[in-house]
Amino acid sequence: MSKEQQMIEYMVQDLVEMLTESQSIEYDEAMRILYASQVYEKVEDIETGLYRESPAYVYGLLQDELNFGHMIQVEL
Repeated sequence: MSKEQQMIEYMVQDLVEMLTESQSIEYDEAMRILYASQVYEKVEDIETGLYRESPAYVYGLLQDELNFGHMIQVEL
């Protein structure tokens, strides 16, 4: 497993845990939500570099997607 793939796996684990805690849902439901999201597609795509961001930042993007139907990413 490459370093990038390992970082993606850790990110996914963190995001699922954050979802279960904040939404009070079961682990399998959190996984279903995450895997169906646009955020997950971007995290999995090594070219985006999103896997290198903090889990809190990526979770914010996921929350935006869940609340507004799309990611809201501010460019600096």
